[in-house]
Amino acid sequence: MELTLIAAFDKNQAIGIDGELPWNLSSDLKHFKKVTTGHSIIMGRKTFDSIGKALPNRKNIVLTRNKEWKVDGVITITNVNEIYQICENEDEVFVIGGAEIYTAFLDTATKMILSYVETEVKDADAFFPQFDMRAWQTIEKSNMIKEEKDDYHYKIITLHKSSE
Repeated sequence: MELTLIAAFDKNQAIGIDGELPWNLSSDLKHFKKVTTGHSIIMGRKTFDSIGKALPNRKNIVLTRNKEWKVDGVITITNVNEIYQICENEDEVFVIGGAEIYTAFLDTATKMILSYVETEVKDADAFFPQFDMRAWQTIEKSNMIKEEKDDYHYKIITLHKSSE
């Protein structure tokens, strides 16, 4: 199983402010939908709350400390390792945030799809974890993207964990 972190962040690796995305990148959201549809997605409870519902055409899995938390159409897990039983027969599983969840899966992730947004968010309160770029190999890199409904330019870089 390929465990893929998918995220968009600014020049300081900011991913959120007050439980929301700090920008509107319509084309990046379309890319996210295209890439994750038909797969399992793992998120934290706060990320689920910010989305407000289970995302269609995906197996939605929420990692939370609250054993009582339940929502229709969502699988709840309380331990990172539960994902390996739930998704054991899947080719690729996507970790979609937030900060604590990215941190929890960073060491076991084998791939990252990262949108580097050309801005610096003031007052950001959620960040993608720091990682050692030397442990990763760039396998794909887009040109700069900015469509009509996008707030900023960004590029998408796909990284694969280097085999030592």
